[in-house]
Order: sequence, then C-alpha cells, then structure tokens
Amino acid sequence: MLIFKLAVSLILLDVATVATAQTSSLQAELERVSASVGGSVGIGVRHVESGRELYVNRGVRYPMASVFKVPVAIRLLAMVEEGRADLDKMVGLRASDLRPGSGRLVKDFVEPRRITIRELLERMLIDSDATATDYLLGEIGGVPAVQAQLKKLGLDGISVDRTAGHLQAAALGFDDLPADVGPTSSEMDRMIQTLPRSRRAGRIAAFMKNERDTARPEALVAMLTKVWNAETLGQKYTELLIDIMHRCRTGKGRLPAGLPAGTKVAHKTGTFSRLITNDAGIITLPGKSGHVVVTVQIKESGQPLEAQERAIAEVARAVYNHFTARAQTNSGPCPTRSVSTRTATASARAHTSSGLRLPTGCTMTAWG
Repeated sequence: MLIFKLAVSLILLDVATVATAQTSSLQAELERVSASVGGSVGIGVRHVESGRELYVNRGVRYPMASVFKVPVAIRLLAMVEEGRADLDKMVGLRASDLRPGSGRLVKDFVEPRRITIRELLERMLIDSDATATDYLLGEIGGVPAVQAQLKKLGLDGISVDRTAGHLQAAALGFDDLPADVGPTSSEMDRMIQTLPRSRRAGRIAAFMKNERDTARPEALVAMLTKVWNAETLGQKYTELLIDIMHRCRTGKGRLPAGLPAGTKVAHKTGTFSRLITNDAGIITLPGKSGHVVVTVQIKESGQPLEAQERAIAEVARAVYNHFTARAQTNSGPCPTRSVSTRTATASARAHTSSGLRLPTGCTMTAWG
C-alpha cells in the first residue's frame, strides 16, 4: 500500500508539474500579446469546468463600450422571467428614438417602425444597435435598474452609468448633455459640426480615464461565467441569451478569428474608434474539453483597428490551444510508473480506499 500511494503521488506530481508549465507558458503568451499591441490591455480567462484562471492587468478598470449591453440583456430577461416584461410586446420606434453608431435600425428608417422587444434584444446583441439599447433601457427602468441587477447578482467591478447615446456622446467629448437629450443621430451630427474634434481632445482624454461605464477583467469573467452556469437567469432564458450571443455579427476579426472554423463562441464586442477595442465571450472547446470564458479589453493602443483585432484573435487562439491540450493531457496518455501489486483489481480497490485520485483516464501499470 505504501508503494502504491507513493506511485500515485509521483504521478500526480508529474501531472501538476506539466500543468504548471503549460499555465506559465500561456501566461507568458498573454503578456506577450498584451505588450505587442501597445496601450493598456486587460485580459481575463477562466476555464468554466475546472475554475482555472489567468489574468493580465487584473484589477484595472477598462471602458466597456458596447460590452455593457450584456448586463442590459440580463436585466431585461430577468424582468421577463418575473412577468414584468414581454418579449413579444410590439412597440413603435420614432425618429426621436434613433441613436448614432452601429446598428441597422437607423438605416432606411420609416416612422413609426413597428418592432417587438425580442427583436430589439437581438438587434442590441447581434448588431450592437444603440437605438435598440436605449429603447430597451427605457423599458426596464434605465441604467440604475441595470446597476441594481448587477449588485443583486454580486457582480462588483462593473459600472453601467450611461445610456448608449450618452456614452457615445461622452466618448466624442460631449459629456455635459442634459438627461433628456438622446442625442439622436441628427443631433449628434450637428454637435460634431459645431465643435471640431481638436477642441474636444481634452474631454476625450478625460473620458478615457473616467471610471464610469468601465469593468475590471475579472468582473467580466465572473459575469460570463455566471451567465453560462445559469446563475444570472433560469435555464430557459440563459439558453436564449447564449443563443443570441452566438449570432453576434460584430467583431469577426476578434475572438472568432483565432478559433478553428465552426467553433462556437457566444460573445459581445465593444468599440470606439481606435481608442477602445473589446471582445468578451464564452468559447466551446472540442470534445470533453469544456468551455472557457475569454475577455480582452484594449484601450489607447494607437495601432490600427486591424492590429488590435489580430491581438484579440491571438489571445483566443492561445487560450483554445492551451485548454484543448490540457484536456488531452488529462485524459491520456498519462505519466507511467509501475507499481507492485498482486492484481490490477487490488490496485483499484487500494486506490479508492486510500482517497487518492488519478487524472481522468489514467491507470496504474501493475507488475509482479
């Protein structure tokens, strides 16, 4: 029995040594990518099933940009679960509801635009539509209700402080708008023409340093882990949320670009010019490798958007390869050491009774 325990301990030591080396290698790669893109980069990684985590710039706040739309979706769906909102409710969008930025609702708009709450939810997450976002915020109680939902879920480190319209205005240097100003697309155009960017540079720099509408890498990782584990919503609406995020059309050059074709990734991007480039998602690994949450937040890089997106793709590729390789290592082949026992069956009984556990798929080689 003593020899058996010693052999098992040595095998577990071998596996732990390999795991530590692999993790150190991934950490080094994440830090390399972070340094290569310039500016400041926050990276968060968590393998959902094992709980293994890695971070770059943990504890540092980064602007979320449109990643904040995931908390908005969580709040809306929580209200649907409670019977306080209806995804099939039909509403009519007016010209005053239109917001600048990404999205399709502004294009070829004819008033009133009839649309359901479900469609607005999809437009918000799939196309990152600002018009859909701000209309939904009006339906669910505004940004205070979203922040209250995050607090209820124990998600510290995420701040949702402004509507999509106000957030875009602040990012452009217009941070003193009254609460009742959208602004609409046409209003934003007039504001930009009235005050050139050169006269707004100081305000834009201040926006980048402000902690409003920001999140720490570990907070985004915690949120997406809770989403996947159905800890933010019941199973039905968790599946709906993840399904919509799987259909995200923005950021094709970010997390998805670093993954093998056909890999499922439920994600949400965030972008402002070249100052903010984000992607946060849940990647489904092959076979029994599990799932991994990956968040990348880049600010003030100075590099072209394409280079920043390539860096995010490199992070996704490194994480995918690491956890896929780990799963293969843990399922076999295993480190081999022979141990003297009378039979393999006796070995198995001793293994169980001793309380020792080998990695999944590993077996002891009996001799004698």
